[in-house]
Amino acid sequence: MKNPNSSAPYIGRPLPRFEDRRLLRGAGRYTDDFSLEGEVWAAFVRSPFAAARINAIDTTEAKALPGVLAVLTGQDYLAQGGQPMHHIPEPADARDHTKRAFSGYGHSVIDVPHLPMPVDQAQYLGEPLVMVVANSQSIALDACELVDLDLEELPFVIDAAEALAADAPVVDPAIPGNLAVAAAFGNREAVETAFENAAHVVEGRFPNQRIVNAQMEPRSAIVTYDRESAKFHMIAGSQGANRQRDTLAACLGVPPADVRVTCPDTGGGFGPRTNLSPEQPMLAIAARLLGRPVRWTSTRSEAFLSDYQGRDMAVAARMALDAEGRILAYDATITGNVGGRTVGFISMGNAFRVLTTVYHVPHAHVAIEGVMTNTTPTAPYRGAGRPEAHLAIESLLDRAARALALDRDEIRRRNIVRPEQMPYHSPMGLDYDSGDFSGNMERALTGADWSGFEDRRAAARARGKLAGIGIANYVESPVGMPHERIDLTVNPEGTVEVITGTQSTGQGHQTSFAQVMADCLGVTPEDIRLIAGDTARVISGGGSHSDRSMRLAGTLMREASDSVIAQAREVLAHLFGLPAERVAFTDGLFDPGQGNQRLSVFEVAAMCDDPSLPDALRKPLAATATFTGRMPAHPTGAAVCEVEIDPETGELEITRYTTVDDVGQPINPLILDGQTHGGIVQGLGQALSEAMRSDPTTGQVLSGAFMDYAMMRASDVPFFGVDLVEDPTSSNPLRIKGGGESGITPALAVTMNAVLDALAPESVTELEMPASPGRIWQAIQDARQSLKEKTQ
Repeated sequence: MKNPNSSAPYIGRPLPRFEDRRLLRGAGRYTDDFSLEGEVWAAFVRSPFAAARINAIDTTEAKALPGVLAVLTGQDYLAQGGQPMHHIPEPADARDHTKRAFSGYGHSVIDVPHLPMPVDQAQYLGEPLVMVVANSQSIALDACELVDLDLEELPFVIDAAEALAADAPVVDPAIPGNLAVAAAFGNREAVETAFENAAHVVEGRFPNQRIVNAQMEPRSAIVTYDRESAKFHMIAGSQGANRQRDTLAACLGVPPADVRVTCPDTGGGFGPRTNLSPEQPMLAIAARLLGRPVRWTSTRSEAFLSDYQGRDMAVAARMALDAEGRILAYDATITGNVGGRTVGFISMGNAFRVLTTVYHVPHAHVAIEGVMTNTTPTAPYRGAGRPEAHLAIESLLDRAARALALDRDEIRRRNIVRPEQMPYHSPMGLDYDSGDFSGNMERALTGADWSGFEDRRAAARARGKLAGIGIANYVESPVGMPHERIDLTVNPEGTVEVITGTQSTGQGHQTSFAQVMADCLGVTPEDIRLIAGDTARVISGGGSHSDRSMRLAGTLMREASDSVIAQAREVLAHLFGLPAERVAFTDGLFDPGQGNQRLSVFEVAAMCDDPSLPDALRKPLAATATFTGRMPAHPTGAAVCEVEIDPETGELEITRYTTVDDVGQPINPLILDGQTHGGIVQGLGQALSEAMRSDPTTGQVLSGAFMDYAMMRASDVPFFGVDLVEDPTSSNPLRIKGGGESGITPALAVTMNAVLDALAPESVTELEMPASPGRIWQAIQDARQSLKEKTQ
């Protein structure tokens, strides 16, 4: 007999997302949808220079404007007891969470606490310098225009390589030489020996341009302060309410228990919304000063200047190979542009760990440079170092294949880690316990009709187009916050309450988490009530990033469910007078061995207040599960991209895109497909169109609006061929590896390889991202001119 309320298993079903019923009706509730009694508005005056000394700030006229309630500077923040933000930019190590990411590798890491508003020197364009609080947003904005800034523009540097020069302007006096991170890993001597004995060496520098976190919902926050309880409450979209609470509490100099953070619906995270932003502690200080709720919502123009930004990393690499095209050694230098404040070094930590990806590399060495510049601080952005590392090695493999006259798929076959080599310990210290790397590549090649491409190339040539195809393999290194918690309660009225420290910024947790819980307890997904993003209920947790949510939370949901089932067995054993091991739990029902009587978990929960039960059992049917540490798993796969280029205009069309992804057991394939599609498009955007540009002579932003910053549109991409496979991992009971980053990790490499393959007949061998039509056209013209000069 099966539980009539369940149709298990739900794991593996492509259920439509429950949250979409509400969101598509416009019933979502984002931060800017909240309206609190007595609320007032904040606006910010921002630095107009990339670097400037603050001589004086005159707020007299602004304060005199009717409706203005306060005008605060960085000095006022300190006078009100405000403390710097501690972002903890160096993350926990990918293997040992008790260590920092760069520890033990001859490292030097400098973390300068980040004042929300500087008191002496502005270090990037758009840095907040003054906050105005007024009765309305329009008054606050008008008052900002009345603030008189006496700023002395200083020499600045926006390029990371230039910032390392001996005569470069110093961005932060606390960081000599502008080098915030210096570290190295690997066997330098063995690498050098391998290069000396190599038959072939290929090398190159692969920059990842800076991009903005163009999430749908601009940043917004509301902070209240209760003078009776002396407690703060911040409402703001983020990727982890608990981390926001802890950082904000430290800024305010109060215990975390005195700060509540609520994260409502959030329109996109992608990494930069993990960290606290400078505006948030300023709002809290103002709320305490005024005793009224203070709100702020970023304009899109502000977002382009002041939201933490992504990428801006270059990998300079060289590869040594033998005469048959097998890799002997790999050497790289990773240079990351940190920006004007030390917010995040995570991307560099991820990039070095996954440096050799799926290939057998006997010897490797990497140097890491985290460089301060007068630009907006960078933070982890979807993939966070993994796409950057893959772009370098996959590009070099294509170059090596051409130099050795090998097919590009063949050189990968000769170097890919084979199934019989598993488990595999990489030279960067990662342990791969599963993943059919070669099988994934062959499946992708077949799905993309790799062997039939030359016919398509010829057909394109007949139409005056240049066709190209690219292949890229990938593997990830999911890391993130090494702690998670689940609190589970079964209610007799027929619901299961799940409190989780992860939270959704669009990933569909309400649906996929409910599918896991339904299978664990023999109920339906509709019976699950997921609670997240409110520190009043969520005691601890790491939020959502780095492919961690389902892997950690799913494991804990399983553990907590097992505890609830064990408790239910004890209850039934006492009530029916038999040993607990005699109480079976099958098909979602408990069988106490009394004829045909079988009970659901809800019916057992209703029995838990039976007066005959001892005090130890007379309690709600509930359990808590926590985890602190690393739960490694390595999503992997392969992608093939095909493009056509008009050589006379540089216009590019993506004609095919095929991907094979092993993200572990699919909880909800429909959601996974959506995650993959989104990741691919973000990667294509960076490869082909997106770039945050600044004028090197003035430091002014040149792409500060969507009129100048080219986002991908639905019409720019083809229908994706997406295929899910699984080589099971043993690292967690649900066999989860993680699907949030799979689409973007190989996207830069596979797209650029396809573009360069298309441009090969025009003798274009190098092209930096984004491969926009203008840049492609110019590369073709330069190559034609070079050829003309050589033949004259």
